[in-house]
Amino acid sequence: MTEAWQPRLVALDIDGTLLKWIEGEGATREEISPAVYDAVHRALDAGAHIVLASGRSPHGMIGIADLLDLHGEERDRLWIVASNGAVVLRYPPFEVVHEETFDAGPAVKAILERHPNALVAVEERGVGYRVSSHFPDGELSGDMIVTDVEELVAGPVSRVIIRDPESTADEFVALAEDLGLHGTNYVVGWTAWLDLAPVGVSKASGLEYVCRELGLGADDVLAIGDGRNDIEMLQWAHRGVAMGQAIQVVIDVADDVTASVFEDGAAIEINQWFSPR
Repeated sequence: MTEAWQPRLVALDIDGTLLKWIEGEGATREEISPAVYDAVHRALDAGAHIVLASGRSPHGMIGIADLLDLHGEERDRLWIVASNGAVVLRYPPFEVVHEETFDAGPAVKAILERHPNALVAVEERGVGYRVSSHFPDGELSGDMIVTDVEELVAGPVSRVIIRDPESTADEFVALAEDLGLHGTNYVVGWTAWLDLAPVGVSKASGLEYVCRELGLGADDVLAIGDGRNDIEMLQWAHRGVAMGQAIQVVIDVADDVTASVFEDGAAIEINQWFSPR
């Protein structure tokens, strides 16, 4: 890093980075702290692009863009990287401009042979999710439409969620490594939650698409995140910063570590690079 460098694009994870976890509930509070709001607007005022990059579905992200007041008549339409990089959209208005899909059937079948009671979900854009059975409250946004597993993965999909409330994150890490999940990219979440995506697709690939459209590159990017699904993004960006509460495998790949989400670590990092308004 040099003193002359300043991010031209700031890529921000949402849950655990912008939003604080609700202790014991496995969910985040849909509130932006004043410190984070102000830091994001410092970057905007300096001309930087703010790109939300999350494992959330597209419709699960636009509300956060609204809370942050990221759009307006004087600004270009937002770029948003959703579904762990499988979907790139512009907002407002809501417009999917890039999507990667794959055949998830073989991977889902292999996982369910090991975890027959696991829940399966596929995004139903604009509505919520089609699910094999209802997920625990608060874990999915929008409506849940119960659908047979075979129908869920009968055609190409951009992302599949596998959730087993009776298992642990460590068990899912071991499961994914053991199965190999050939032809599929995967990331384990904060609990026994497995996201399946096309090979080569991650938040980094989604951000790379956005950068090409903007005439920028990885050297222009500051990225901040806290989860396993942020690892590729933190490695790809010129400066990748882990939140203070991130697990060790995320901290190990980051260029630096900021304070935790409970201490507004994202604001502390952003404020290093942009002067007060």
